[in-house]
This record gives sequence, structure tokens and C-alpha cells, in this order.
Amino acid sequence: MLHLLLLALGLGAAPAAGAAELVIDFPALQGGGQVMFAVYSDAQGWTRRVGETAGGPLPVRAGAAQVRLDLPPGRYAVMAFHDRNGDGRLNTLPVGLPTEPYGFSRDARGAFGPPGWDKAAFSLPASGGRQAIRLR
Repeated sequence: MLHLLLLALGLGAAPAAGAAELVIDFPALQGGGQVMFAVYSDAQGWTRRVGETAGGPLPVRAGAAQVRLDLPPGRYAVMAFHDRNGDGRLNTLPVGLPTEPYGFSRDARGAFGPPGWDKAAFSLPASGGRQAIRLR
């Protein structure tokens, strides 16, 4: 199943013509579990949580996880969380506060919820790029 998901996302396949490689590192993870993530290509999708390239589960090995994506050059933002118990969702307290580590590209933080698009968005040039996202 994971293999099919990776192929559907273009992971593990040869880069498409005109695609740029985005490497996303998730360092310093405690415990096992998996990382779930979503990559957004515009502010409207980011705000509404639609139109994303969703990914995961990425297994956590030796306290880290990494994914490589082939995307058209452009502007992107990433949301992710460390699914420690492997249930495929971000667990929260009854009041909605997350109980599992989460993070965003550019290590952006929001006051009460996700940061705005401008804080998390980054440019992916044709030569490719890398983001390290600390999940806390």
C-alpha cells in the first residue's frame, strides 16, 4: 500500500521534465510512529486545506524522517505532524490542542492555529530545494 502511495505522489520515480526536487527533512523526532504531511501550492488551498499533495506515512527511523518530491518550480508551504501512535490523524485534547508534535515549513508558528501562508511559504527554484521542519 505504501509503495502505491509513493508512486502516486511521484516518489521513487524518475523526475518529470521541468520538475524540481524538494527534499523535506524531519529531524530530531522522539519515538517511533510515522510522519504525515501535506504540501500546498497556494494561499487559498493553505487556508481551506484543499488542493494539497498529501503524503505519508513516512516511517521514523533513527529519530528522523525524509521525503523527496518532484514538483514544478513555484511557491509552496508544508504542514506536518508526528503521528506517534500510527492512527493516521493528529490527536488533540478535547479543547482542540494537539497532543502530537506538529510543524510547518520555514519553522513558522501561528498564534492560535497554523501560521499564515506568508510565514510558511517558500520558493522552490528549478534547481530544487530543501526544507527542514522541526515537529514540536
